[in-house]
Amino acid sequence: MHKTSTAAVLLLALMSSPVLAADPSGTWMSEDGGTRVRISNCGESLCGSVVWLKNPIDKTTGKPKTDKFNPDDGKKNRPMLGLQVILGMKPNGTDRWSGQIYNADDGKTYRSNLMLQSPTKARVEGCVLQIICIGESWTKVAER
Repeated sequence: MHKTSTAAVLLLALMSSPVLAADPSGTWMSEDGGTRVRISNCGESLCGSVVWLKNPIDKTTGKPKTDKFNPDDGKKNRPMLGLQVILGMKPNGTDRWSGQIYNADDGKTYRSNLMLQSPTKARVEGCVLQIICIGESWTKVAER
């Protein structure tokens, strides 16, 4: 095969290959530094659970924080540590996943997007009606 033909074949192969997204697995700190969430693969999607809290004790009770704002009375006593907050995130473009996020501050689950901006920075958004999205930046931290 001619060198030009070989180069053209390689270029076409690269152009037709799917773009692989970066891996968001690992531990991420919230923008305010108060929470760390470990993201991992859960089957065909991503999930994430709270693994660290800057202030793990509820000031009003003197006990470990719980999911006290959950509208389901049966879930209000779930510990915050270990609580799954990233739910069913599936690839939705290069370095982007969409699914749901649980906000323990109001006990609601929102449509969500996770977008990797670099290997150590991500933008996480919770959305209402898919048009109003509020987000924050998360920073990847070393595993403990």
